[in-house]
Parts: sequence; C-alpha cells; structure tokens
Amino acid sequence: MHPRRRRFARVATVAALVALAGCSEDLPTRPGPAPAPEAPRRAVEPYTGLIRIGVVPSASSVKVGATASYEVREKETNALLLTGAAGEVVTVSWTSSASVTTESRRLQVTCTGSTAERDRRLADGAAAGFPTAAEWVSTAACWRVYVGERPLPIDTAAERVYKDKVIAAGQATSDAFWRTVTLTQSLPRYVVTRGNGTQVLAANPPRVVPSTGQVLIAGQKYRGTAEVQLNSSQSLLAGINELPMEQYLYGVVPKELGPVTYPEVEAQRAQAVAARTYAHANLGKRWSDGYDLGATVSDQVYGGYSAEHSVSTAAVNHTAGLVATYGGALIDALFHATSGGHTAHSEDIFSGTLAYLRGVWDYPAGAELSSTSALLADLRDPTSTTSYEAWHHWHRWNFTWTMSQISSVIGAYAGRPVGNVLAINVLSRSPTGRVTKIEYVTEEGTFYDTKGRIRSSLKYIDPATGKATLLPSTLFVIDRLVDASGQTTGYKVYGGGNGHGIGLSQTGAVGMARAGHTYPQILKKYYTGIAIEQKVGTRS
Repeated sequence: MHPRRRRFARVATVAALVALAGCSEDLPTRPGPAPAPEAPRRAVEPYTGLIRIGVVPSASSVKVGATASYEVREKETNALLLTGAAGEVVTVSWTSSASVTTESRRLQVTCTGSTAERDRRLADGAAAGFPTAAEWVSTAACWRVYVGERPLPIDTAAERVYKDKVIAAGQATSDAFWRTVTLTQSLPRYVVTRGNGTQVLAANPPRVVPSTGQVLIAGQKYRGTAEVQLNSSQSLLAGINELPMEQYLYGVVPKELGPVTYPEVEAQRAQAVAARTYAHANLGKRWSDGYDLGATVSDQVYGGYSAEHSVSTAAVNHTAGLVATYGGALIDALFHATSGGHTAHSEDIFSGTLAYLRGVWDYPAGAELSSTSALLADLRDPTSTTSYEAWHHWHRWNFTWTMSQISSVIGAYAGRPVGNVLAINVLSRSPTGRVTKIEYVTEEGTFYDTKGRIRSSLKYIDPATGKATLLPSTLFVIDRLVDASGQTTGYKVYGGGNGHGIGLSQTGAVGMARAGHTYPQILKKYYTGIAIEQKVGTRS
C-alpha cells in the first residue's frame, strides 16, 4: 500500500454535507467541499459530451503545448494565434493593461469638452452593453465619445441597423455617425509567449488544438484540448483540459482504485460507474473557475493520459455511459476506502438524509455480526474475519496518545492550551456505530465536536512521522489508560475503516469481486434501491 492520504468529502445534493475523509494512496475517497463563492458569474455552456477539468486550478502562468504539431486558437473567435511544433511549449499569462492598437468602425455620439460628460456617456454606453471608447481631439478641444463598434470593411446596411439599436437604447441620437478609428488602448489580454520570447495577445482564452496525440499542460499529458483562462479570482489563471467524458474516466478510475494493486475486474467496473455518476451529477460544479471539476481529491483524482491502465480502461469501456440513479435522478455516488464492517447512513456524518445512502453490513449474507454492540466490541478484539474487507489493514486499527500528546491535539482543536485532558466521553452514536458527538474534558474547559469533524479534532499521532494526523474514521471506541496507582497515563483508540464510510466501500468492492459478485451486485449493495442505466447529466 502507498502512504496514507487525507482528503475532504461532501454530498453535493444536500446542503452543508461536509466532512473530512481519508484513505490510502491507491484507495482514495471523494468528493470535496464546495468551491468559493462565485465572482463574477460565467455564462454556462451546454454539456455536449465534453467535460472540462481544471488540472491547474490557480497560477500566474500556465505552460501548454502538445506531443505533436498544434495550433493555438482564440476561444470564441477561433482566430489562429500561432502554430507549434511537437513538444514545443508556450507560456500563457495575463496582463490587465496590454497596449493594444485597433482599427475599426466606431459610432461617434458626441464630442464634448467636459470630462464629466465624457465619463457619463462612456459608463451609460457600457452599461447598455455596447463597446465604448473616447479620444481627445486637440484641434477641436473636445473628447470624441464612441458608443458602438463594428469591424472593417465598411458595411453601410449593417451599420444603419446597429446605429438604430444604439438610438433605441437611449445612447445616441440621429446625428450620430460612423467613422474609421485607430485607437491604442490599455486593455486586459492573455499573453502567449514562445520560448524565443515572441508574444501574441488574445482577448479570449487561448486553446491548444493538437493535430494528433496529446496536449501538454504544466508538463503532463492529456487527451483532448488544452485551454487557459482566468479563474474566479479574475487575476489568476486555470489550466483546463477539455475532453470526452469516457476519456476523462480513463484517467480517473486508475487513480481512484489502483488497477495494479486491485486488478479485480468487477470492482474496477463498479468504480467506473461510480466515477461516471459523480462526474455527470456535478457538471458545472466549478464553473465560476471556467471548468466542471478539479483534478484532485476535492472532486475525483484525475491523472490524465499518463495514469491510464489497460485494466481500468477496459472497465470504463465495458460500462460505457452507465450511471447509478435513484428515482430517475443521478445519485451522489459517494465512496470511501474501508467501512470497518458496516457502512454509514448519510446523516451519520453529514446533515442530510438520502434514501440511497443507507448503512449496510459489509459482510456476505448470513455472516453479519449480531448487532452494532458486537461491531464495537469487535473493534477492541477483532474475532470476525468474514467481512468482505477484513483482509485490508484499515479494517481494524488502534493508536495511543501520551498525556502530553493528547493535550497538544485537543489544545490545537481548542485554539489554546488546555492543560491535562481529564476525560474523553462519547456522548452519542449513530445506529451504525459512528460517533456523532464527543466531549473533551480538560483542566481549562470542556469542548465538544460532532460527526465528521471529530476526525479532525481527535487526530492521532502517526508513528512514522510523529505528526498529528486525521483520525481514519468515526467508527471507534476510546479508553483511558491508567497506571497501577490509578493515574491517567494516556488514551487509546480502537477503530475500524478509513474514510467517511458512506456509499461504496472500495475494499469491500474488491472483496465482493474476489467472492464472485458482479459490478451491478456490488453497486446495488452499497447504494440502496438504485438503478443502473444510461443517463447524461446537465451542466448547471
């Protein structure tokens, strides 16, 4: 197994369903917290089978290219900006004040000596949706104010129609007239720079379209096209890979369920359906940044072309277009690394109840433990080895804190020194055994935490690094350790599972596949009452 990794998780279809989740390198969980508030809002492009992934979410510049010859074209206009050779990389940056000279037809609405009048006319024209500009005419000692612009060559009929629109909007009168104007303005522009230093400016995002092969974004290979555009900060750039949905999944499934370690075909197919469902259900999730999904644990890990593997690619192809639905709607296909023997209800960790995210025993029929109490007892002294995931090292785990370590951990949560930790009390549990409320009693006060956040407040000390690390799950019991005189010397936690525990257990899926179950059987075990069908999401 690879080193452990932590991540955030959320249910996108229920408000405020946010919790911390964790798992190993080759058994990650997903999805993540909602993106930052939008600013300003972008027009949403209809989904036509191509998904947009922010592989570089935020940077001052992004290097792009292709493995074969390519063209860089301007989005919207499709104007050719430059051509590149195989392996050549160009750098895209952004400037808010490029010196741009343009020659076009402009509609002059007035020539005024008043700067206040000039600014008012410019502001009103821009607010009405027309291009505006002004230039000083020294011979007339006035500012020419232009509201409206058309390209050359002159088209008298089109100019007449355009002028009527400006008049109708209250931004001009009948004495306004067209003239050919050359203006040098300081305008925001994308800057595409070759290795030799030559530059091309673009008003719209640059796109790399390869003749064949793959595009390059920040040195990594991807199918489809590459694009660079402003993200929601309006000052930093996103490197975006746009490609067909199924090709996107080629780079997702092997990162979410490593096919080298877990080549079980039916588990790979179940993971493919879950990943496809999530992608379709979350189209447009990060549209304020110019793309649908990120490429990290905040959504689904996407490794691009270099991550692809024949086993996972075959799983994607075998299940092409299939998604999980409930009542005809796409589900939020949550998954996690290891359940600990029983998956969780959605409300055990988050704040909303979803009918298809019900906790189930992660055992073969007839081999389940007798009760939740039996499950909690098994955490301290595991005797059952019949779980589908009992073979995995995160099925059962335990950690110990010294008094100084637990004081440091709870102090970090409280935001101040807390002295000795006098008691740690589990105040409530869910029906699936998860801790839903906990109490930390210290010399400097009593502190509480609930549900998925508990994993962050009650961090364990990783023996390998000595660092406080996210608790693997909320399925645990905790004991106070005492010496012969009855003095508290520390605390010990016994737990099961890794991740939030909701939905598909990845290790459980592997175990079910090894036991001969098919991917529909796997999915329908972990997602209650679902159907598996062909369905496409809507970008929103």
